[in-house]
Amino acid sequence: MALPSPISVTPVALDHIKALLDSRGKPSHGIRLGVRSKGCSGLSYTLEYADGADGFEEVVELDDGVRILIDPKAIMFVLGTEMDYEVNTMEEGFVFRNPNEKGRCGCGESFHV
Repeated sequence: MALPSPISVTPVALDHIKALLDSRGKPSHGIRLGVRSKGCSGLSYTLEYADGADGFEEVVELDDGVRILIDPKAIMFVLGTEMDYEVNTMEEGFVFRNPNEKGRCGCGESFHV
């Protein structure tokens, strides 16, 4: 029996991940998702290109061979999260809807669980 994916990715976010990987100019293993201490609420999401896997990361396989590698230190903070991509009049970018969040700072840059 397969375990449920630790995160879900909307089709719009998947399209933007593919575009980022295609425009990078060199092969990538995927996108790495992590969290770090930052902001007034404590944690912030991080995304970076992954040139390889470290063996301890959770790997989420998406359509067309796209992978999201979740940093082992971040997994407990992102379980159940939906990754989306939104465009509005003021900004555009990846948005994380995390059911574990207990609060978010006023500017939306950081969260706590």
